Amino acid sequence: MEAKRSRLAKGIGSGSAPSKPEKLGEILSRLFAARGWGRRHERVRLEEAWSETVGQRAAGHTRVGALRRGVLEVFVDSSVLLQELAHFQKRRLLEQLRARLTGMSINDLRFRSGTMNQ
Repeated sequence: MEAKRSRLAKGIGSGSAPSKPEKLGEILSRLFAARGWGRRHERVRLEEAWSETVGQRAAGHTRVGALRRGVLEVFVDSSVLLQELAHFQKRRLLEQLRARLTGMSINDLRFRSGTMNQ
């Protein structure tokens, strides 16, 4: 009953037309945010960019972790590959990721030893 009162107070389901039509883009933006679809889309975009950047062979031994405060965490299942990525390829990987992911702020890569199970 409380939810119905809340909707009615906002004018939803009251049968009255809104005072001003809303733009479809604004409605969809709220829907995507409420459902978390925007974050999932960004995550897929990030994972695809990582696979393309690091290459198919290394992608099978790495897993993208979290992106926090501009630092992308990458889990690597091989200590040899971890050293290769962290010390010899980090600058190239970072530049290519930035080029592929315009609009997403990636300032650093942090490689960690881990498994490929999510």
